[in-house]
Amino acid sequence: MRAVQITTHDGPGAVRLADVPDPVPAAGEALIAVRAAGVSFPEVLQTRGRYQLSPTLPFVPGSEVAGEVVMAPAGSGLAPGDRVAAFTMLGGFAELAAAPVTRVLPLPDGTSFDQGAALPLNYLTAWFALVQRGRMRAGESVLVQGAAGGVGTAAIQVARAFGAGTVIAVTSTHEKGAVALGAGADTYVLAESFKDDTLAAHPGGVDLVVDTVGDDRFTDSLRCLRDDGRLLVVGFTGGDIPSVKVNRLLLNNISVVGVGLGAYGVTRPTHVREGWNALLPFVENGALAPVIGEVFTLDQADQALRLIDDRRAVGKVLLRP
Repeated sequence: MRAVQITTHDGPGAVRLADVPDPVPAAGEALIAVRAAGVSFPEVLQTRGRYQLSPTLPFVPGSEVAGEVVMAPAGSGLAPGDRVAAFTMLGGFAELAAAPVTRVLPLPDGTSFDQGAALPLNYLTAWFALVQRGRMRAGESVLVQGAAGGVGTAAIQVARAFGAGTVIAVTSTHEKGAVALGAGADTYVLAESFKDDTLAAHPGGVDLVVDTVGDDRFTDSLRCLRDDGRLLVVGFTGGDIPSVKVNRLLLNNISVVGVGLGAYGVTRPTHVREGWNALLPFVENGALAPVIGEVFTLDQADQALRLIDDRRAVGKVLLRP
């Protein structure tokens, strides 16, 4: 089969399309014919050897796919031809991918493969962040950093679906602000002045911040929180990993909460399916509708990764075999 490989840690431009052996599913795994694969910031980090999941070179990246089941273990509830999404962790940038059956997820008939490939990582992360880790309550206000990207647009929609009162997007440009509004945000503020603009509109602060960016926005995100507010640490697309002076947490009675979906699920095999079951009704009724950005072929994987690396991506970036 054809697959994209990371062969060196020299960045997105060093990925290569190669002919590799078809994957052989291990016990408890299904084999999937990939119709679309999601591209995310962790894959950019993997091209530089800077992600926590960094296998021996060469390897095939790709943490999420959508497609059709080719084979599955007896008793798994899966059958050849079933339309599914899957959280593969690795191996998704290929024509075939294997995944544990606990992370192979039924795809509604009305959901396209492109949409299906955009759901597992981003929407499960947003659900885990807001509902489980952030314990968002109905009517609470949510500020979303990096709101035009894949996780950002997912967080906007998940916040809305699960009862947020107000959703404020933080974007770097007005054009990206329009993307966030299209995803369901009530309003957007530009990153350069987000703290002042947020507090002007919400003098008491907001209840939750979904932070996918980190870097120099982190401290001002903390300043946007009201008492009992929670900052949800999802990622560091800004580059630098920030630190926090804990006296600020004490004085304002606020919390910084880590959100690591993959690590959490390692010891909880049913966790991904639990999240999917929570999201599925909103996928079926259209409340969760992934914003699809640019779509590339496997031989354009370097372009897809560069788009994310250069902070030019909006919505979910995809590969199609």
